[in-house]
Amino acid sequence: MPIIEGSIKRARLNKVQRERNIAQTSAYRTEVKKFRKAVEEGADNLQELFAAASSAIDSAASKGLIAKNKASRDKSRLSALLNK
Repeated sequence: MPIIEGSIKRARLNKVQRERNIAQTSAYRTEVKKFRKAVEEGADNLQELFAAASSAIDSAASKGLIAKNKASRDKSRLSALLNK
């Protein structure tokens, strides 16, 4: 455990930020998985699920959870699944 007051505060902030990042990353992955599962099952609402997944990817990229190129690559792969 840190002794210096600034280090204590930084440790506390790191914990809060980590929890937030984990929750947001989980939400992003969940949306992508929902879309992939719907594609496999041949669901009717693929366009809506694609929009939700695309939005989640953009949100994760803007918050720095994933890199911009990874976001672009993921969206490209999902759109390829949609058009297939």
